Amino acid sequence: MSIDLSRSPLAVGSNVEVRPALTRADRERFVRLPWRIYAADPCWVPPLLLERREFIDPRKHPFFRHGAAMPLLAWRRGEPVGRIMAADDPRFNAHHRDNAGCFGLFESNDDPATAHALLDAAAQWLVRRGRTRMLGPIDYSTNYPCGLLIDGFDTPARFMMNHNPPYYRGLLESWGLTKAKDLYAWWLNTAENRIHVWRSRVERLVARSGATVRPLRRGDLAAELVRLQAIYNEAWRNNWGGVPMSEAEFQHLAKHLARLAVPELLLVAEADGQVVGCSLTLPDFNEAIGPLNGCLFRYGLPIGVWKLLRGLKRIRTARLLALGVIEPYRRRGIAEMLILRTFDYATQVRGYTGAELSWTLEDNTLINRTIEAVGGRRYKTYRIFQRPIGPVAK
Repeated sequence: MSIDLSRSPLAVGSNVEVRPALTRADRERFVRLPWRIYAADPCWVPPLLLERREFIDPRKHPFFRHGAAMPLLAWRRGEPVGRIMAADDPRFNAHHRDNAGCFGLFESNDDPATAHALLDAAAQWLVRRGRTRMLGPIDYSTNYPCGLLIDGFDTPARFMMNHNPPYYRGLLESWGLTKAKDLYAWWLNTAENRIHVWRSRVERLVARSGATVRPLRRGDLAAELVRLQAIYNEAWRNNWGGVPMSEAEFQHLAKHLARLAVPELLLVAEADGQVVGCSLTLPDFNEAIGPLNGCLFRYGLPIGVWKLLRGLKRIRTARLLALGVIEPYRRRGIAEMLILRTFDYATQVRGYTGAELSWTLEDNTLINRTIEAVGGRRYKTYRIFQRPIGPVAK
């Protein structure tokens, strides 16, 4: 099946057409399509439309300074029925000595013809850029939301984590995609944990290591961000699928999160006069974002902004989205101490009742055992798929 990715539509079978979303109107349709898919799903959290528009805008998102991406819409009888984003990150391929591209932001009705047409189009766009393998779902890189939910559909999506219908797995596998790696999400309930069991042991280990843990210093924010980026890129550089964030990407992410983040939940570990680890925990902003149905403004008034500010004060859960310690400071209780300090502040000061720790690689035994040791329960699994693409794969 040949797919023309020019501006003009091309039928690709079963009355489905795939077109690049290049116009402002089509990009808006691309952003709003999930509202069609999830209209009856109570666990889907509508994202902020403003943020989604910026995420796919080459003029505003820093990924496009080094990478390329193409948003694609599937149409049937004049109505959009699916979408996908094909992305090419040269930094990923240079880092891993690979030749892969990614697909992300995948949405489709329960129709193999639609899903296959979208995946075909994404694959052909990547092949034209010389890529021979496709991974996904990955939104640009693993520094952004990635993975297809394959179990744990009965709980709400947490901030910056994916959610999808159960039938998506069958759509992807029917196109020939196979498992590349599973990612785990863990839940830590404040009423059911084992932190008290190992608190004294962890404190002894950290005392022997000479490490200290402190919150991010807002008064020295520029220097702190430099330290955090260095730790983030070093601690995760050898992880499967990991790719160092560019300075522009890290600054962009920090700018957006710093407005609403709680400094006491952004922790830094120091030892031997240097930063050796960090943990980044955010309130689950989805609790406040969900009721807005994507809109901050209505009738020209900041009604959604008012609701968001009120909702932020009522958040009772969190997401620990990054926990890393560099070698050779691992296995010294530092990661456990970062969790401990986060837990204490979150429960005793903020009044949180639970938190998601996500995501971890399925074969990251060290961190998975650490989370299990403190009472974390694995409650969601996300899968990244892969398939060869190009003439050889046909």
